Amino acid sequence: MTNVTEFIVAAEGAELPLEGEPSILLPPMYDVVWSLVVFVVVFILFWKFVLPKFQEVLAEREDRIKGGIERAEVAQAEAKAALEKNNAELAEARAEAAEIREAARARGKEIEAEARANAEAESRRIVEAGEKQLLASREQVVSELRTEMGQNSITLAERLLGTELSDTTRRSSTIDDFLAELDSVSTRK
Repeated sequence: MTNVTEFIVAAEGAELPLEGEPSILLPPMYDVVWSLVVFVVVFILFWKFVLPKFQEVLAEREDRIKGGIERAEVAQAEAKAALEKNNAELAEARAEAAEIREAARARGKEIEAEARANAEAESRRIVEAGEKQLLASREQVVSELRTEMGQNSITLAERLLGTELSDTTRRSSTIDDFLAELDSVSTRK
């Protein structure tokens, strides 16, 4: 109800109570001046002492971060260089291994060629030795056959003639004639 009365009193042009007293929303002027003086003093102290320390801490932190980033970049560059070096060494090792394999293959082919040449030489030597042995056996067999055939031809001639061929020259010529005829018969065929 007081609101209604205040309204009515205000409408009549009368002054409201507490209207001449200071406002609750606006402080008195002396409070504003002293508050402003304290604010300026605090601002100056803050400007002189706190703000430079704060900027120093921020600058130090920024330097640490930049230094950390730079160290990380350096470490990354070193790691990249080490990786490239390792890759180069690996490629070099692979190339060296390929060269060693090729050298081993070439040496293997040389050894194989040497072994083949040695085997062929040994084979030729064995064949030649076999041929020489065969030739010697053949000559021995031919010699034995000549002797045996000569004896057989003399025995046969003695039987045919009924007399004994005592002369060794005659025997030899008879044997040689007989063998010559045999050789000529065998070459004609």
